[in-house]
Amino acid sequence: MRDDPRLPTSPRFWRSPLRGTWFTAVLGLVLLGGISVLFVTGLVSYAAYNPDLSPVNDTTPDKGVLGFYLFDWPAGPSWLYRLSQGVHVTLGIVLVPVLLAKLWSVVPKLFTLPPARSVAHALERVSLLLLVGGALFQFVTGLLNIQLEYVFPGSFYPLHFYGAWVFIAAFVVHAALRTPMALRTVRARRRGDSGDEAELAAPDPAPRTVSRRGALWLVGGGSLLLFVTTVGQSLGGPLRRTALLAPHGGSDPGGGPNGFQINKTARYAGITDADTHPDAWRLVVSGPAGTVRLSRADLLRLPQHSSSLPIACVEGWSTADQWWRGVRLRDLAALAGYEGDPPDVLVESLQRHGAFRRAALRANQVSDPRSLLALYVNGEELSLDHGYPARIIVPAAPGVHNTKWVGRLTFGDL
Repeated sequence: MRDDPRLPTSPRFWRSPLRGTWFTAVLGLVLLGGISVLFVTGLVSYAAYNPDLSPVNDTTPDKGVLGFYLFDWPAGPSWLYRLSQGVHVTLGIVLVPVLLAKLWSVVPKLFTLPPARSVAHALERVSLLLLVGGALFQFVTGLLNIQLEYVFPGSFYPLHFYGAWVFIAAFVVHAALRTPMALRTVRARRRGDSGDEAELAAPDPAPRTVSRRGALWLVGGGSLLLFVTTVGQSLGGPLRRTALLAPHGGSDPGGGPNGFQINKTARYAGITDADTHPDAWRLVVSGPAGTVRLSRADLLRLPQHSSSLPIACVEGWSTADQWWRGVRLRDLAALAGYEGDPPDVLVESLQRHGAFRRAALRANQVSDPRSLLALYVNGEELSLDHGYPARIIVPAAPGVHNTKWVGRLTFGDL
């Protein structure tokens, strides 16, 4: 079986003249840098949800030592989450052609027989299996999340979190074993040496139709095309029109002050006009001073403040800065009985179904003067899809924590 050229277990089955140690080494070094940035920005994105603040923010079970890096997510600069998640998502998409080319370049090794020649070789093969499987899992689930296609079982957040740690463990082992060799191969090529191409080169190559450098240019061109057709969703403004492959690319939806992107419509959330009618809706504020019920008219009689803030979401898209106006969260905390530094707050929405009906905000987010219970946007009342009669807007927070259709605020340590 190993020598039958009709089977993938035979080296003669793989005839592309492009495969070789140098080609694979260049792709591997690009992935080494890119995936390192992806991992760090992914951890940052997870920390931004403040998952150890309250179970409502995160349902990932048994994080244990894997939550060692979690910290109080800052409320500034206001574009922090927009930048970190924009880099994470855009870079992940840009690396897809590089990842596919790298996997293609080493696929013959996956069929090598015997499967294990020694204990060390067996461990290397297991790490390779975890590496390839982990990479495909992380990239596929990430791309599905970006496209808002939740076809995988369970919640995206714990799946992606644990998948990232499994993948990065295999990635670190593989990088430690292979990076020195990759660097030697690239340096040898620069010196004019042919390097050791035998390990990956086809023993019976087909006629060459493109050079290896040409193939790398093709991969780079694919990555550049994905960058150009994706990055606009994170940058906003006129460049949004170039984000042809992004769900929130193209021009702003609709027009007027409320004409900017949303993920969740009132219809999807089960919100009706009856729920938000001035005669029916009341904001319930709870704290040491007891419970207060406020109508929208009551809120409008409180001191009003304005903030210019974007909305940035885990899918990598963000809006331009919008001009919000409403009541500061710290003023509502004072109304609930906290005269000094405000505490954490649990925000509950009128939303009937779907994720993130509740969100917990840290004390530093509540105390920031830009954090509002917004009643207006860009000089006009919030539309129903944008959270009328009142919504949260907090600087540097993930979009899902800017809760819409707010019904209750409970202040206190969570």
